[in-house]
Amino acid sequence: MSKSYRLAILGATGAVGTELLELLEQRNFPLADLKLLASERSAGKTLKFRGENIPVESVSDRAFDHLDIVLASAGGSTSKTWAATAVAKGAVVIDNSSAFRMHPEVPLVVPEVNPLAAVSHKGIIANPNCTTILMAVAVWPLHQVKPVKRIVAATYQSASGAGAKAMAEVKTQASAILQGQPPVAEVLPYPLAFNLFPHNSPLNDSGYCEEEMKMVNETRKIFGSQEIRITATCVRVPVLRAHSEAINLEFETPFSPDEAREILNHSPGVKLVEDWGSNHFPMPIEASGRDEVLVGRIRQDISHPCGLELWLCGDQIRKGAALNAVQIAELLVEKNLLKPTAAYAPS
Repeated sequence: MSKSYRLAILGATGAVGTELLELLEQRNFPLADLKLLASERSAGKTLKFRGENIPVESVSDRAFDHLDIVLASAGGSTSKTWAATAVAKGAVVIDNSSAFRMHPEVPLVVPEVNPLAAVSHKGIIANPNCTTILMAVAVWPLHQVKPVKRIVAATYQSASGAGAKAMAEVKTQASAILQGQPPVAEVLPYPLAFNLFPHNSPLNDSGYCEEEMKMVNETRKIFGSQEIRITATCVRVPVLRAHSEAINLEFETPFSPDEAREILNHSPGVKLVEDWGSNHFPMPIEASGRDEVLVGRIRQDISHPCGLELWLCGDQIRKGAALNAVQIAELLVEKNLLKPTAAYAPS
């Protein structure tokens, strides 16, 4: 990557935005210019990057002039407002919201899984949902060897999935409870400290929440298969950072745990964590701040001869959001894919 690029982070002051900034520095992304964009109330703040204080600008039409890449992590409504503007001015938008994930003309990319999908972008590439990314990284290598027929997922999602304010709220609630005071919920609908509840996204007529349907629909799109049967139960748990998932996989023929272990031990983005003697398997406290998805407790499903169980933990802010976006940007630069195949036309 000898050339350098003009890049903007939209939503720079949020939890994912600050992680994007850290990753761009850690991974030495080739930057000619960096612009930090946020809402008007955040304008004037500064964030440190490579030893310098970079001012945060208010997002506006002019803010997208002369950019190559926009890493957007400011929510779906903001992305819908500004993505087309950025693309029209010549930038590629890598969007972390749900705004474009299921748009038929927008690639939904996990670089370890479907990097070739990025080739056909029209100016926007969508970053999948955090739980989807973590599951896809772990399941895809197995799916390549024996196609998965059915996935049953249960997620244990940290406060970080609801942003920095939710993480702060859990700390405040925990402190209140330990002092004998009632916990107050303002960011999340219910107290999360010393508690858990089904994911608080809207429910559909079938009783599935939006988060669960994201896992279903996005996984099928990423894997390029509408035939995979997928069901999920998503739960918010009192963990600050990093999500966990219990995954049950069904294949056409038996898949030995030892073979699965060998495959995952050599798969990109995966770290096998298993110590059966001490009952030590992936934990969110160990996944926090790490790039890899930690996978372990791989075992035969005793209820089905073709079933396989596994457990994973991954940093929701990192691989579940910011890292995946930066990896997409690196892919575009490495493969010279910044120029879109056609003009994006918002529907």
